[in-house]
Amino acid sequence: MTRSELIEKVAEKLDGYTLKQTEIIVETFFESIKDALSRGEKVELRGFGNFRLKKRKARKARNPKTGESVDVPEKRVVYFKAGKELRELLNSNS
Repeated sequence: MTRSELIEKVAEKLDGYTLKQTEIIVETFFESIKDALSRGEKVELRGFGNFRLKKRKARKARNPKTGESVDVPEKRVVYFKAGKELRELLNSNS
């Protein structure tokens, strides 16, 4: 599902809102999540899941083309853990 498809789905549920108004709502939602993560905060959406940052340590890697050793610096990555309701929904439709 793309962002525009998501906006259309939300607009269908929100009777009386235009696509542009719905887009502002969806964009504000995503911006709020990004802002919280950039501050190092955990984002918990009960029934859906949690977003949080994890640190990946610096490491040595190998360039597959040349075989040369490359230093990969430490970095932060977003980690998502599905909530109980989402896990159960996904596993019940197998």
